[in-house]
Amino acid sequence: MLRIGRKDVYLRTENTNVMEKLQITETSMALAKQWANSGFLDDDLLLLEHMSAVPFPQEPRRMNFILIALCTSGEVRYTMDTVEQVVTPGDLLIVSERHVIDNYQPSPDLDGLCFIVSVNFFHEIIQNISDLSALFLFSRRHPVLHLKERDQHVFHEYYSVIRSRIQGIDNHFRRDLIRTLLLAMFYDLSNVIYHFKQQTGEHQSRADVIFTQFIKLIEDNCKYERRVGWYAQQLGITPKYLSECVKHVSRRTPNEWIDNYVLLELRVLLKNSTKSIKDITEEMNFPNQSFLGKYFKEHVGLSPSEYRRK
Repeated sequence: MLRIGRKDVYLRTENTNVMEKLQITETSMALAKQWANSGFLDDDLLLLEHMSAVPFPQEPRRMNFILIALCTSGEVRYTMDTVEQVVTPGDLLIVSERHVIDNYQPSPDLDGLCFIVSVNFFHEIIQNISDLSALFLFSRRHPVLHLKERDQHVFHEYYSVIRSRIQGIDNHFRRDLIRTLLLAMFYDLSNVIYHFKQQTGEHQSRADVIFTQFIKLIEDNCKYERRVGWYAQQLGITPKYLSECVKHVSRRTPNEWIDNYVLLELRVLLKNSTKSIKDITEEMNFPNQSFLGKYFKEHVGLSPSEYRRK
């Protein structure tokens, strides 16, 4: 059982009831930029030419960014949230923020291509909150997915063109161009996942089904409804059972997911529309502009107007 706090993870092994306290170190984008053979866009995007350059330590590490990589040779074993993963050539691995990586064991010939994306930049990329679901909700159950040869080729193409655009520092629209290319890549990866699910008809546990339905409800209703009890009522279950299912699948509470989608909607409206903050306040059903400003600054660290100008 994992309970993730700010500093520590408590792990109950299968063979003992003794709680072992493990210190978790966070891997930051600033640290990742020091790795070899990298190209980067500010503190938002990092591309690694060689997967072997990722220095995952043996002690537990919590990611505070999103890592997407394609293995081209060799093998790597690691645990993600205590579950062992094995990556071989042609495998795509996705690690979202807040996951805990441990027991990293690469083979000597390991190689591959890596994208590392900050959470803030990912929010910039997303044009609609439903864009988020297919890829990253799927990756929680399938952090490693084998790609067909043609899809591997597409991934290589995205890597090459995005890396070349990163190096084009004289391009006035460089950031917007890279953001658009990444969004296109996310759609292509989501298409791979769509066809995988169509072909396999994979079975989901009761908790997985409830979590997926809960996320869909949030996508459709977070502008108007933020009570956990309301979502539980729509699903025909108790708030306590909803909370248990959501925490079991995602290690986040229902309220954290609701806040996540509300903030994502706010970011999209602030960045991709010309609506006034007053109009956004009304659209998002906040009681007043002051309440919206306080809520946004508490979670993002900037006022809505500061975020829009940045």
